[in-house]
Amino acid sequence: MAEATQETVHETHEGGCLCGAVRYRVSGIPVSANACFCTMCRRQTGSALPAFATWNRAQFVLLAGEPAAYAASPKAERQFCPRCGSALFWIKNGGEEVDVFLGSLDAPERIRPPDYAIWTRHRLPWVPPLGGPEFTQSRG
Repeated sequence: MAEATQETVHETHEGGCLCGAVRYRVSGIPVSANACFCTMCRRQTGSALPAFATWNRAQFVLLAGEPAAYAASPKAERQFCPRCGSALFWIKNGGEEVDVFLGSLDAPERIRPPDYAIWTRHRLPWVPPLGGPEFTQSRG
């Protein structure tokens, strides 16, 4: 995990959907960043390389709109814009963290590269390894 400095502890990141109806803010440094190659994340995002940053839910604030939710499994709800369909975040049922899709951030380049990759058994053969630890299934 990245070393916390006074500057990074107080940094904020904003993001939202394609149409602008749903906006959010997260503050502080993420708990982790990862890439997920599971088929559900790929289908939700339409991306061969879905990536997330994870924050504690207390660091997350919804600024505008109300996301829709879809429970693709009994484990979690996937949040998205009900108007344009943009994938936004993922919240484990009863969990204390929110996994924000990096592509929904206004400045995703400010987030560190993924710390690890999960569900790599579903990685498309033309997507290279990312250089960190890899897990064929879920990490935990």
